[in-house]
Amino acid sequence: MISIVIPALNEAESIGHVLDEVKRNFPNAEIIVVDSDSTDGTADIAKSKGAKVVNESMRGYGYAYIKGFKNASGDIIVTLDADGTYPPSEAKRLVEMIGKYDFINGERLSNSSKEAMPTMHMIGNFILTLLTRILFMVRITDSQSGMWVFKREILNDILPSSGGMEFSEEIKIRAASAYCYKEVPIEYRRRMGEKKLRPWKDGIRNMVYLFKLRITGNIKMKNRKCD
Repeated sequence: MISIVIPALNEAESIGHVLDEVKRNFPNAEIIVVDSDSTDGTADIAKSKGAKVVNESMRGYGYAYIKGFKNASGDIIVTLDADGTYPPSEAKRLVEMIGKYDFINGERLSNSSKEAMPTMHMIGNFILTLLTRILFMVRITDSQSGMWVFKREILNDILPSSGGMEFSEEIKIRAASAYCYKEVPIEYRRRMGEKKLRPWKDGIRNMVYLFKLRITGNIKMKNRKCD
């Protein structure tokens, strides 16, 4: 069974379109929308589209995913954003590839336009990813991507401790350090609705967190090779 986990905060403009696409590509999947006290009707729209909606009042990208993973019952877990940037058809392609891999990350940088990913975001992503590679000696090329497909059986080992935006880079570091990790280029679209990313504040916070994780994170360096 496949579980698709989608964090959402005031994404009424896009959530319906995203869920329609998800259902076309994954007609039999469990769809979980984690709503963080949205005030624009996001949760109601998600319910009307047949998604299972769970609430997480603690604000934070990581907290939403932790709540979503706890409610997911599938043996394969897929993550998407609620803003329409990650095409569900691309997620389907990654699921079809999972096979021998434990974790597949959707790499956006190869196919992103400036409209979808502004230059400032591209530069910030490059710096954070380079720092990730240097500090943890892992082959990661898009440390901030939000589309992942992974086997549930590894979740306990790779679940991050962070409840914020740092969750995204940490889960990849833990997966790439200990399991069969793969990155696949994907299409990345311009988001619908209001942007919530704070480039400078979130970028600096993520950078500081990488050093903290390197010193105190207890990263398992199994260095498993893909057969």
